[in-house]
Amino acid sequence: MKGERDMGIAENVMRVRERIEAAAGGRKVLLVAASKMNDAERVRQAVAAGVDACGENRVQELVEKREAGAYTGAPLHFIGHLQRNKIKYLVGCGVDLIESVDSVELLRDIDARARKLGVTQDVLIEVNIAGELSKSGVEPEKLEELLNNAAELAAVRVRGLMSIPPISEKPGANRPYFARMNELFVDIGRKKYDNTSMDLLSMGMSGDFEDAIAEGANMVRVGSAIFGARDYGAKH
Repeated sequence: MKGERDMGIAENVMRVRERIEAAAGGRKVLLVAASKMNDAERVRQAVAAGVDACGENRVQELVEKREAGAYTGAPLHFIGHLQRNKIKYLVGCGVDLIESVDSVELLRDIDARARKLGVTQDVLIEVNIAGELSKSGVEPEKLEELLNNAAELAAVRVRGLMSIPPISEKPGANRPYFARMNELFVDIGRKKYDNTSMDLLSMGMSGDFEDAIAEGANMVRVGSAIFGARDYGAKH
């Protein structure tokens, strides 16, 4: 099975690219390889195949693979839930974008760490667009408050929004959530908050990234369509 998983990463990236291009209709859409539970060598294969960035869900896994040189040649994103005590492993340590900021407290802690190191940290605000209790993310109604707080921070730069809609095997089921996210994205861009630029709308994964692109995503996070089904019994 492992041999099967190791074959075809470059081919899978090419196929995903083709699907992205077909859905995008000429728009630029960035491909983030969601490399959770894939070892450094497999991540290097994805980088060599030309993904736009690598995304990790777990801080410890990111640190280990970073030390192994897995991400050399590609920007690095953190895309999982971030605990405040783990910020020190990301800010100022080669993480180009934290996609999962979901509270004022987390935003302020990132800013404090970045100021201490003399850097500016790019972030996305994660929105819990479906109001799921099991998911992280700021409620849409509280997004304005968070952005007003971001305006006061000197070492954090909000670059856009991220969302993870409910898991569904029904084709098209998440399009209303993606559409709502795009509405928020456009609305915030028009309001021109200080220290906020709506450059990136990160939504869509292996099962629904084409629907996300159709509703306005310009960044997708793709794991299994690149690396194959995750082996939860493997050690990395």
